[in-house]
Amino acid sequence: MKTPFLYHGQDSAWLTPTESTLNVTMVSDIDTLISAIFIRCEPDNEELLIDMERGKTQGRLQYWHGELPINSDKDITFYTFKVMQNSRQWWLHGCGVSPRVPGKEKHFKFNNQHQPPTWVKEQVFYQVFPDRFSNANPSISVQSNEYYLRGTEKPTIAKAWGESASNHDSSGPSEFFGGDLQGIHNKIDYLQELGVTALYLNPIFTAPSNHKYDTTDYLNIDPHLGTNEQFADMVADLHQRNMKIMLDAVYNHTSVDHPWFDMYQRNTADQTVGAYDHPNSTYRQYYQFTDNSNEYIGWNGISTLPKLNFSNPEVQDYIYAGDDAVIKHWLKPPYNIDAWRFDVIHMLGEGKGARNNAHFVKSFRNAAKSVNPDCYVLGEHFFEASNWLQGDQEDGAMNYYGFAHPLRAFFAQKDIAYHACQIDAEELVEWLDEARTKLPWLNQLSQLNQLDSHDTMRFLTMVDNNTETMHLALMVLFAYVGTPCVYYGTEVELQGGQDPDNRRCFPWERTEQEQKPQTFSYLQQLIAVRKSSTALQSGSVQWLLAENQHFAFARTTETEHVLCLINNSESAKILHLPVWQLGIESGSLHDLLTDDEWHISEGSVSITLASKEGLLLTVSE
Repeated sequence: MKTPFLYHGQDSAWLTPTESTLNVTMVSDIDTLISAIFIRCEPDNEELLIDMERGKTQGRLQYWHGELPINSDKDITFYTFKVMQNSRQWWLHGCGVSPRVPGKEKHFKFNNQHQPPTWVKEQVFYQVFPDRFSNANPSISVQSNEYYLRGTEKPTIAKAWGESASNHDSSGPSEFFGGDLQGIHNKIDYLQELGVTALYLNPIFTAPSNHKYDTTDYLNIDPHLGTNEQFADMVADLHQRNMKIMLDAVYNHTSVDHPWFDMYQRNTADQTVGAYDHPNSTYRQYYQFTDNSNEYIGWNGISTLPKLNFSNPEVQDYIYAGDDAVIKHWLKPPYNIDAWRFDVIHMLGEGKGARNNAHFVKSFRNAAKSVNPDCYVLGEHFFEASNWLQGDQEDGAMNYYGFAHPLRAFFAQKDIAYHACQIDAEELVEWLDEARTKLPWLNQLSQLNQLDSHDTMRFLTMVDNNTETMHLALMVLFAYVGTPCVYYGTEVELQGGQDPDNRRCFPWERTEQEQKPQTFSYLQQLIAVRKSSTALQSGSVQWLLAENQHFAFARTTETEHVLCLINNSESAKILHLPVWQLGIESGSLHDLLTDDEWHISEGSVSITLASKEGLLLTVSE
């Protein structure tokens, strides 16, 4: 069934809020005979249809305008468009056009109450796993046999920079390579050369493992990484350079070595005893034990990571509710961090099963915003997370479901479990749209998009070290809706299999070569384009083409159009682009990376893409 061309963007060119209403614009093809268009909304949970008025025509586009009330009794205003054409109707929604009314999950969404910080969408994040990035102070590095993990089971092992890491079933978590905060601080010039504007650090608080998701002290930097003073100095330097920093918060669980739990009776700092093996301990209710036994709930069934009990008022006060709760502490001077990434936030709560999770996530958000209203609140979710992303809980999520998963399926033919998963460009677009349209627009822009991370196989390894394929995916990362984040070492083509092989040491020798790896300069170009383009940071998205192994989309504002063209096939393809759908009938398309140009004629342009080629184009008169 051929559907008519209908489109509604969600940036300020298409959607303008007033105190109590939304002024809305959409377009249709002037050749489509339309008798009426209605905005459908539910101001009192009942359908309201509002007539839209015809506006100007531009090229082949007919503009339509209307005004709908902002919901006063709930945060989210849902709306969609009902289009009457002769004896039939069409519905325009967040996933496209259909012949019947869509479900609520496909409606456009506007949140008038809770909006992410405006600075987030302007950033290029860079994720660092501290132990593997740079060692500037070997004197504080963990030494072999310095201490034990898991009682006396796993002695620490100091490894030479660049050695392979063992898997987690053997000595993996107890192997250290010596990366530290001073090493990160010393490389800020390098990161600025690349173009990075924000750092995301994996956990840096005191913990026995190298990954530090097993906290023993939330108020101090791990001494093998540095000091609180060093951290404050680094943040001050970042802010002086107009850069941001996000820390990893692990509040769902602690280490068994945390003084509150103290499984191995190592706490000699005070006279209290830990919860393990002591039913009368002050901290017994901080965790989730079965009666007076030593049975307790561990994160994901892992016994070394006992879950905190958030029904306990002392836990609430310590983590978020108290005046100097941990969440607030690091947002205040002298640290002044800009963002929190909350680890496994969806699993946190009361008892087994994350009871009252939404209440606690909202409380985390409120605690952070009470200190810094511009704090970016990011949640870790490996799968669909729209319940947490309606504005009153998280500003954004690590966008595995809505970005990383579909791109891996398209470019690497694998799913998150590394099982075979083949999709074509049309299915890719359906997946991206379905995930994105569940969220209010500003939360879409604040999703943290990554190709890979400390929890996944490196993307370059997933595509069998094919840098051409990786470059295509990187282009999409910097052109698509959301905030891009680069995992350390991507720019020097660092490979890595599944965790912990994906946490290899940064090969600094590659940056000292006369010719850096090609990906370094390619990333520099993409970052520079992203930082200079309002359309790529906050513009609406419009698909122009999607079939087989090639697709094209545009990011647009009132004054700027940027097109992303991708050919993932093994042969050259001619892409016929209907740029009239953008309101463009003539002019040229200019390549932002090479300065090549293509002429637009009567609202259309044909461009030949070589095998594994991508283009970023802008419209010029």
